[in-house]
Amino acid sequence: MSVSTCGSSATELRRGTLGAAMIIFFVVSAASPLSVLAGGFPIGIMLGNGAGMPALLLATLLVLLCFAAGYTTMARHVVHAGGFYAFISQGLGGLAGGAAGVLAIVAYNILQAGMYGLFGAVVAGNLEAALGVQVPWWSCSFAALGLIAFLGYRNIDLSARVLSVVVIAEYAVVLILDVVIIGHGGADGVDFSAFTPTQVTQGNPSIGLLFCFAAFIGFEATTLYGEEAKDAKRTIPIATYASVLLIGGFYTLSVWAMVIGAGSDEIVARLQAMSDPTTFLYALSDQYVGSGLTNLIRLLFMVSLFAGLLAFHNAAARYFFAIGRDGLIPRKLGTTHLLHQSPHVGSGLQSLIAVLIVSVFALLGADPVMQLFAWFSNLATLCLILLMAMTSLAVIFYFRANPHLATSKLRCLFLPAFSGLALAGIWLMALMHFDVLTGASKELSIVLCSIIPLTALIGVILAARLRTTAPLRFRSLGHQAV
Repeated sequence: MSVSTCGSSATELRRGTLGAAMIIFFVVSAASPLSVLAGGFPIGIMLGNGAGMPALLLATLLVLLCFAAGYTTMARHVVHAGGFYAFISQGLGGLAGGAAGVLAIVAYNILQAGMYGLFGAVVAGNLEAALGVQVPWWSCSFAALGLIAFLGYRNIDLSARVLSVVVIAEYAVVLILDVVIIGHGGADGVDFSAFTPTQVTQGNPSIGLLFCFAAFIGFEATTLYGEEAKDAKRTIPIATYASVLLIGGFYTLSVWAMVIGAGSDEIVARLQAMSDPTTFLYALSDQYVGSGLTNLIRLLFMVSLFAGLLAFHNAAARYFFAIGRDGLIPRKLGTTHLLHQSPHVGSGLQSLIAVLIVSVFALLGADPVMQLFAWFSNLATLCLILLMAMTSLAVIFYFRANPHLATSKLRCLFLPAFSGLALAGIWLMALMHFDVLTGASKELSIVLCSIIPLTALIGVILAARLRTTAPLRFRSLGHQAV
């Protein structure tokens, strides 16, 4: 296919550059495994169902595998950098696609901005603890932002090489800790009580389930790289299933090891007694291995956050590119750099948005973790769970409209229907408990959650305007020949 150009830009990403392994690195780094294990799951265990968290992870894995069945089947026929937006446009129509597109743009941008708050706080805290140097959190955030802007502007291969090293190191250090804890026998011996009904149903399992789903956010990004993949019809399904199974298996094993390490009957009390539960993984490392591994985990925690920032930057830039190329938002965003073939305009806009958000929170003196990160990361999770539920529905409608493409009722109807209902239920639970997830007041939670319908409405309005001004372009939303 020829590459159309516009001045110093083109309208296509670099073709055939990514194999399944590189896409898996992007996806796993977006899930930011070490930061989830160190920062998210200890709080989820404490607020949720305690030692029963590993069983909830398996339930989450089951739902997401059902989602992936329909998702990957449709991905064989829809190869587009717009991910959810493209699937929903082709399955549910242009108006729903417009809502999904703007919702995805908002979700990935606020998630990126929220993670800058956590990154800045963690790096500033470690600098003070290790070197006695006090720096404002936002200075660390801006330093990372500048480097990520450079990587995003260049090309995807450079970013992939960076992520591959980070992901391998993250998994290695945590697996070492897991093996040592299990080999040692933990606090009370190795047992499987974490998977028993008594443990699963104790406390508040609905809150625990929400933390589990939030931990997987990022795996869905496999389709965003479809246009850059080698043999997308084969690569994307492999990368999606591999990512879900790798993330799910790793989380389940590691959280189970954490439960064994502290003791299933003592873990909640131990977490509640800690002034900062996010240091729980460090405490286990000190107890079972030693300070050397703990210091390495601290270092990789920072690197893990940076890798997650880079991966979500790439995802946000590609949504800008795909939706701009289709004409739903300014078409300049749908261009790529002639030399690097990166979505450089979308990348630059994403960086600018992050600068503005981080600057506002810094000027207001807001807490980078309990406010910037907690509010925006959980709001983004709400958006993405909703998009996944809509995508499940879109899969069903797509294959009903194209029955000759349907290979199996199981993958094209029954599993998407199950995953759609499950995800809709999870979304409603998250909405009801949003104040618990974020620590925000009920009033602020309502204000934050109102961003979702407002965003969707803006997307519908943009799509409706396109339908009036350019009906042919409207009918082709989410379609891109490869």
